[in-house]
Amino acid sequence: MISNSINFKNINLRSVFAIPSEISLAVALTITLGITLIFFTLFIGDDVVNNLQSIWHLITGEADKYQSIVVWQWRASRLFSALVIGAALGISGAVFQSLVRNPLGSPDITGFNVGAFTGVLVSIALFGNFYWYSVIGSLIGGLAAAILVYIFAYKDGHSGFRLIIVGIAISATLTAFNQWLSLTVSLETAMTAALWSAGSLNGMTWGRILPASLLILLLVGLALLLNTRMKLLEMGDDIAAALGLSVNKTRLLLMLIGVSLTAVPTAITGPISFISLAAPQIARRLHSQQHITLVGSALVGAFLLMTADFIGQHSWQNATLPVGLVTISLGGLYLVYLIIREGK
Repeated sequence: MISNSINFKNINLRSVFAIPSEISLAVALTITLGITLIFFTLFIGDDVVNNLQSIWHLITGEADKYQSIVVWQWRASRLFSALVIGAALGISGAVFQSLVRNPLGSPDITGFNVGAFTGVLVSIALFGNFYWYSVIGSLIGGLAAAILVYIFAYKDGHSGFRLIIVGIAISATLTAFNQWLSLTVSLETAMTAALWSAGSLNGMTWGRILPASLLILLLVGLALLLNTRMKLLEMGDDIAAALGLSVNKTRLLLMLIGVSLTAVPTAITGPISFISLAAPQIARRLHSQQHITLVGSALVGAFLLMTADFIGQHSWQNATLPVGLVTISLGGLYLVYLIIREGK
């Protein structure tokens, strides 16, 4: 855990207030790998002819109708969903890890995504499986979980460790409530909730992802505008307040944005774990910086989710694994490593 004690002589205010240099060799390599993966995701598969001529026809619009539908309607919308949702989860994790100053302080651990899941379950149970009801329910559930964690963790201020412990407790309570709710609703509702809870990009169409992506891009823009304030909070509440920052107001605003960036993807795909946990830490190591970078977290989050979905689509010959199952399998190993490292 990062200590709250800071040596004022080592504070470089120029680096805090300056626009961060987000592009590095490691980031450029990540982008290159991402572009390569995009190419394979779009054009490689049994239902598209695997030769350069057919790919060129697809790019120029000269391919037959079936191939165009497969690539530009089905695969491209799913790929775009992975990029947007992965970026949103990456930034959400970066915001919360910056606020609590602890690499375990992501929505996966603190229970905000479980709260969003609860909101969607209640929405499905009361109103049925309707898209915008699920989005609203997810936002309300995620915000309610954040408020509970914020209230119960408050004791002469907020400690990052206390926020994590209280978040784990709230998450466990909400998980038990979700299981109880799934057992009390009708069989059809329970099956719908069970399929949705796996976290999947199956069935993502342009009509489904574009409205949500506009909301996500708005939230991402707000997070980037608050990037300097977030870095000031990383220096400690006392220093941030001394520099003229409204600490509590800024923290609440960042929490609202972070929860929303988790809730909106949860509403449209189901819960996808560990992207928000891993992306900010990987991005920070790629940049070799102490500060958590929002742009780097977004790029790494998009790359991780796109990679996980590619693995889910091609790891089994006759089946497509939900991307949430892939991320939780790989992310569990990363969580064990992170806990061991933090323990040392």
